[in-house]
Amino acid sequence: MSAFEFRTTPAIYVESGAAARLGQILRKRYSQERVCLVTDRFLHESGLLDPALADLKANGWTVQVIDDVIADPPEHIVLQATERARQAKTEIVVGLGGGSSMDVAKLLAVLLASDQPLQEMYGIDKVRGSRLPLVQIPTTAGTGSEVTPISIVTTGETTKSGVVAPELYADLAILDSELTLGLPPRITAATGIDAMVHAIEAYTSRILKNPLSDNLAKQALRLIGGKLVHVCRNGQDAAARQDILLGATLAGQAFANAPVGAVHALAYPIGGIFHVPHGLSNSLVLPHVLRFNAPAAAPLYAELAEVLIPGIQGDEASKTEAFIHFMEQIAIDTGIERQLRDVGIKESDLRRMAQEAMKQTRLLGNNPRDVTEDDAFAIYSAAF
Repeated sequence: MSAFEFRTTPAIYVESGAAARLGQILRKRYSQERVCLVTDRFLHESGLLDPALADLKANGWTVQVIDDVIADPPEHIVLQATERARQAKTEIVVGLGGGSSMDVAKLLAVLLASDQPLQEMYGIDKVRGSRLPLVQIPTTAGTGSEVTPISIVTTGETTKSGVVAPELYADLAILDSELTLGLPPRITAATGIDAMVHAIEAYTSRILKNPLSDNLAKQALRLIGGKLVHVCRNGQDAAARQDILLGATLAGQAFANAPVGAVHALAYPIGGIFHVPHGLSNSLVLPHVLRFNAPAAAPLYAELAEVLIPGIQGDEASKTEAFIHFMEQIAIDTGIERQLRDVGIKESDLRRMAQEAMKQTRLLGNNPRDVTEDDAFAIYSAAF
């Protein structure tokens, strides 16, 4: 066995309805008084946060709600949120929402405890100093951000930059499936496929793949793969929702240690240029990247087919094709877009997208097969 290091969030609390006891849960762990809750305006105005806010107040917490997080948050959102949290003398940061809210919460926790500028944090292991206590509560089952040391920020008109550092691991992740019951089928499908991509790419990661990430990835696929289409059709199935939420977290733990590859690299230009949601961006290119990778990754894809399709028979090639078909069928059965043209992308955009994808060197180095610009163009063409 090759040497490896595995890191993750030290505490994960799983309970349906836990968010309604947030004040109690925090009070058992912390003696501070002032909490900054980072979320988005839709969640705040929907009333979904009301039980958590009421319990925080009942347990003596002073709460500052920052609800102006948007998808793919730009730098100015992060910096403005940091200033507001600093003025409120925040002592604990809670991210409650999708991946963007949790990503902003991570950065607040480090920026509030340091005088290091955000611009100096981009890259791998660039964060200096400590951070404030950080708690993450996902409301979608997809990003795994509650257990990853990664925060993605939009740094230009079409570009994103990542902060990757162990300081971004939360102290506590709370998984409450009740928060996901109201997710529309399309969002459920796209975020669920995103989580499955995390597991798949962790399992095939070229450099840091390891036995712990492998087992987390396989269990994530078991939990999500057989239930995702069902939950898109029966969104109030709380038990299935809890399985998918846990699966997304396990996939997050996997790819935090065995990083993702070409699916994510090619998805970033789709989101960055055309503002397509991240999970859907991944789904659009997934089968085509899988087929591109198959010459290098077929043995691993065949193993994942055995996880997703119990009792499958056949040789490595047939299992690999069955695995790719299984992933394609989820998109078909859930009715989400399957072609780039369906989200407003033109054929004339594909070369620019391929050029942008090549900038994702941090991700492409993890892919099981090298990807050139022409390869990326061919994948986009197949997805068009």
